[in-house]
Amino acid sequence: MEYVLICLVAFLASILTFFSGFGLGTILLPVFAFFFPIEVAIALTGIVHFFNNMFKLTLVGRNARKKVLFYFGVPAVIAAFLGAVLLVNLTDIPSLTSYTVFGKTYEITWVNITIGALLLAFAIMDLIPFLNRLKFEKKHLPFGGFLSGFFGGLSGHQGALRSAFLIHAGLSKEAFIGTAVVISSFIDLTRLSVYSTQILNIGIRENLPMILSATVAAMIGAFIGNRLLKKITLEFIHKLVAILLIVVSLAIGLGLI
Repeated sequence: MEYVLICLVAFLASILTFFSGFGLGTILLPVFAFFFPIEVAIALTGIVHFFNNMFKLTLVGRNARKKVLFYFGVPAVIAAFLGAVLLVNLTDIPSLTSYTVFGKTYEITWVNITIGALLLAFAIMDLIPFLNRLKFEKKHLPFGGFLSGFFGGLSGHQGALRSAFLIHAGLSKEAFIGTAVVISSFIDLTRLSVYSTQILNIGIRENLPMILSATVAAMIGAFIGNRLLKKITLEFIHKLVAILLIVVSLAIGLGLI
């Protein structure tokens, strides 16, 4: 049963997040966590996310814009390493408060609140017509890359911040998706290299069939998403990013993810 559910979620989430540039890990992690301890769920999600990105590179990586990769991607990778190292060394990040819903306890931390507030601000920017026409200049991209990479390494929430910046970088829909995939792949490599010792110690080998099944399902979803790319508009992607940013920002702020 868990195979069917996890593969179905990986497949559907991969189609949806192909256009938004984020969300596969956010959607897949709670499903893995339903069947596995949280540390195992995080590792499984990270591995599926990484291999799906490698596959997406073969589909759309050629559409990435080199200047954006340099100005946004280099600071993002450096910051992702710093964030991942900080996470490894902070075994107990204090929470501000906690609450219980249906017997499950959720914690609210400063990291949650900060990321949630940033995502909500970018979502509002996408939904207000005047602000939606704003474009980030080249000088703003390093700051966005550092912000996205740091929180990606620290908490894994890098995709939403990355898309929030890149969607206003004046890119075509193909360039937006291709650039996001390349940057995401570099950040995944950076994070997993730092997490590698922990990953090897939590039973990844025992769950290899699950990883392979979810990865194949996600790849099929990405392939279908790429075939649908010609039928959608950049305006659709803007609205999709805005809606998902609102949902994710509220969930992160409340400590649900």
